[in-house]
Amino acid sequence: MGDRTIGEQVQTFALKKVLNYLNEDPDVAFPKILEWVDRFDTSGTVASQRKVFHNILDHPDCNWYRLAKTIWNCIDPQVRATFFENFILNASTIGMQRQHKAKDKYGCNVPWAILMDPTSACNLHCTGCWAAEYGNKLNMDYNTLDNIIRQGTETGTFMYIYSGGEPLVRKNDIIKLCQAHPDCMFLAFTNATLIDEAFADEMLRVKNFIPAISIEGFEAETDFRRGKGTYAAVARAMSILKAKHLPFGASCCYTSKNVDTIGSEEYFDDLIEKGCLFAWFFTYMPVGHGAPTDLMATADQRKFMYDQVRKFRKTKPLFTMDFWNDGEYVNGCIAGGRNYLHINANGDIEPCAFIHYSDSNIHTHTLLQAYQNPLFMQYHDHQPFSPNHLRPCPLLDNHGALAEMIHHSGAQSTDMLVAEDVDELCGKCKYAADHWQPVADRLWTDSGHTLPCASVCEK
Repeated sequence: MGDRTIGEQVQTFALKKVLNYLNEDPDVAFPKILEWVDRFDTSGTVASQRKVFHNILDHPDCNWYRLAKTIWNCIDPQVRATFFENFILNASTIGMQRQHKAKDKYGCNVPWAILMDPTSACNLHCTGCWAAEYGNKLNMDYNTLDNIIRQGTETGTFMYIYSGGEPLVRKNDIIKLCQAHPDCMFLAFTNATLIDEAFADEMLRVKNFIPAISIEGFEAETDFRRGKGTYAAVARAMSILKAKHLPFGASCCYTSKNVDTIGSEEYFDDLIEKGCLFAWFFTYMPVGHGAPTDLMATADQRKFMYDQVRKFRKTKPLFTMDFWNDGEYVNGCIAGGRNYLHINANGDIEPCAFIHYSDSNIHTHTLLQAYQNPLFMQYHDHQPFSPNHLRPCPLLDNHGALAEMIHHSGAQSTDMLVAEDVDELCGKCKYAADHWQPVADRLWTDSGHTLPCASVCEK
């Protein structure tokens, strides 16, 4: 983590005291922990999050309190303590304070999390997967990955997420990085087919790695897109992790073919039964030359997911995030370093996992240089892309916004196989953007928000 300021040392010392609460009954420990967070968040960096947790403590019968107790009672105590220190103190307190200072100093976005691909190789061949567009032989070596983390922590990034390819193709290096950076939290989007007893034991040893397991529904839906036998492998991996009291969650891509299953109560209940503590929801994006467009969710299907996720948040002990429909909670697009960025296996520093254009590479630029280069500054200067935060994305929701930034910055396609013209990419999403806008605007105004006259007139 590097040298800590006196203020950070005080916060760290206090946290060590708070960690003693983790061995107490959760009904006693929760208020004590939140009192500590209140005391040390003097700048109000996490004020909104603190308000949410205070509300949860005031309603011990709610689903969120039940989720908190599940985490307390079903996760290995040392893993739980490491998560608390790395996520609450390092990533969300000290880290965010450093990020705000760096943003003010350099006048650019500084991310809370960095998503990076150790490899483009994968042992599956999923329909419509954009990762294959990079080619399957690219890798960032251990020293490059380690350097990214060391650079990131200097400006406050303590959350690192792996994608690919299949990141667990590099499972030995991933564990080695967890061990080298015990103050960081690591997560991986993984198909889970390479999770076995031995790897689960390594997770228990390092304590700071959490998998988000890709699953497309039940067996029929998952195997349709990911190949026969994949669902059985996923279920087996989840069973191993649950038995070893390790935290994990699900990563769910909803398409025109599986949205009814992904948004069903039966599916949510099954994820909870399997031991998932969280679920990330993504909508299918037709990224990459030749990517099928018929898998894109319709406006009605996207609204269905909007409604279902919000309904189940009131009743199910499962933390959920829908990365398109939850734009209202984060003031629109989070990419371009505003909250996160993506570094592919070739080292290209991209604004988003779904935006394969770049003007910087980690082998020739520092992270800070990339944040200040034209592409990321285009994001910084144009976010949010719509006054309606239910239309956050410059590609899927605001036709032409991405193309304008790419042309203005001079960024190039990072596709290793066939470069994708940004105007053609945006063209593939125009129908979806045009049909989502009136639906999103109704949802936005029905929830009490207002829209500028120009936005209303566009309808």
